Amino acid sequence: MGHRYARSPLWAHHNETHVTSEAVADLAGFKSNGVNFKIALWDPALNGVRYLKTLIFNLSAGLSDANRARLRRIDNRDVGDPITVTYGGDRVCLDYLQAVLELEFIADRVTLDGATVLEIGGGYGRTCHTILSNHDLDAYHIVDLENSLHLARNYLAAVLTEGQLKKVHFHPTDEVDGALSGMRFDLCVNIDSFAEMNPETVRAYLGFVAAHCRHLYVKNPVGKYLDKSLDGHSQGRDVVDLALRTGPLREIIDIHDDRAVAAQSRRFLAAYLPGDEWTCVAEGATVPWTYYWQAMYRRTEENVP
Repeated sequence: MGHRYARSPLWAHHNETHVTSEAVADLAGFKSNGVNFKIALWDPALNGVRYLKTLIFNLSAGLSDANRARLRRIDNRDVGDPITVTYGGDRVCLDYLQAVLELEFIADRVTLDGATVLEIGGGYGRTCHTILSNHDLDAYHIVDLENSLHLARNYLAAVLTEGQLKKVHFHPTDEVDGALSGMRFDLCVNIDSFAEMNPETVRAYLGFVAAHCRHLYVKNPVGKYLDKSLDGHSQGRDVVDLALRTGPLREIIDIHDDRAVAAQSRRFLAAYLPGDEWTCVAEGATVPWTYYWQAMYRRTEENVP
């Protein structure tokens, strides 16, 4: 080992593999390669779960008492084995952490107890689960594609009480102009799915919302990005091209530039306004994703259906 300040066997290994004499001789790019990944930064390509858990942990630390209470009312959050951390005695995953933040934004502006809610694109059902666990709704309707509806049915049957589940109704997309056309909704919710639809499909849904709903909550990306460093386009260029053609907002922006995102958010607000008889009553950036925005729209009172 030599003198008492000699390097450890671990750093002997690092000096032979990453922080080599050749590597440290050139400053070009060293902060984004193996040199710095051993000195100051974990390699993000290999440490995704580590970074995800750190993100969840720090967001959990910032939850208000009200949102922590919302989270604790949601039973069975561990169904499906999510990636979680433990904070304040609560097991927390990113999905439900976002869900309580979304619910906070909604509940501050819409009376949910006794309400009838429509969700367009419900995913596996975490928004439905969160709202029903915190509010006594009259009914919750989910419209989605068949495979997603199948997942949501199975998941919500596993996590909701029998009484809660009776309030949930599942609709394939061909029922929008059928079974749903005679109904009225206090709130419509769309989280992260309008941006993945054909533009004409979004316009059709917004037309339905304009005619049948009193409020619309939207949380979606403000635009597209082409930063290959984020995921290496791991699903292939064809999938990237498909993604670039979806949604009403297809401008490519730097999603990690706050001014670019804020400027693009003005287009977001215009794109999701259901009609001339509607106004945006609240909007703002969301966490943790840098390029998502949220907004609440309301039909003017004299035009409430």
